[in-house]
Amino acid sequence: MRLPQTIDEVLETLDEIIKSAVRHNSTRAYFAYVYRRTTVEIKRGVDARLFEDNARMERFDVYFANLYIQAYYDYTSGKEVSNSWKTAFDASRENLCIAQHITLGMNAHINLDLGVAAAHICEGKSISDLEADFRKVNEILFSLTEEMQKGLGKVSGMMFLADWLGRNSDEKLINFSIAKAREFSWLSADRIWVGETKEQRIETIHAIDKDVAAFGGMLQNPKGTVLKIVLWIIRSFEVKEVVKVIDAMKKAGE
Repeated sequence: MRLPQTIDEVLETLDEIIKSAVRHNSTRAYFAYVYRRTTVEIKRGVDARLFEDNARMERFDVYFANLYIQAYYDYTSGKEVSNSWKTAFDASRENLCIAQHITLGMNAHINLDLGVAAAHICEGKSISDLEADFRKVNEILFSLTEEMQKGLGKVSGMMFLADWLGRNSDEKLINFSIAKAREFSWLSADRIWVGETKEQRIETIHAIDKDVAAFGGMLQNPKGTVLKIVLWIIRSFEVKEVVKVIDAMKKAGE
């Protein structure tokens, strides 16, 4: 397949992935939609010239997106993918709550792919030159958090239990922080970038992938009896039709 070359083409491809997933009532649509919203905001930032190097940011965003897109089509074609993406994609066959499906995708794409993309875009250059723009994306992600929570509240009526559990015990429904994930990915990017040979960089990526996949396993099947009960309650009261979930998320962004 021909991978997207521009952000507009990325959006078109993400639309195709979302439509296909919705048609098959696949929970893979959830992360794809959240990622599309993020990409829209990145494009707006590039168009408004908010970044230090907007041309580089577009190249970076397209390369980053293509890591997910390639993994998605490879997986659906029965080809081998990273351990992190295999964990996330395999989870679509599991009876998880909506938030778990979304964070499993975020885990693979932010904790693994983002560092790979940053190191790639800075090959032969100083990676520190990218840091300001890299961190500016944090602001965009944070701006979408409230929107995502609003959308989930419409289709996951018991999600408030996650907040209650997080405040009242050491257990958390989703031990996942976008800020921490992006910090991890920046450190990962530096680890990959300093590799003197292609073999060293590949070895580093495989080591990171192993850790990210292990964390994905914990997101999918977290420990703790209370947490398991809360997850079951949240899941039991959620909307099961993928198309309705996506529609709720779209309305939250209007």
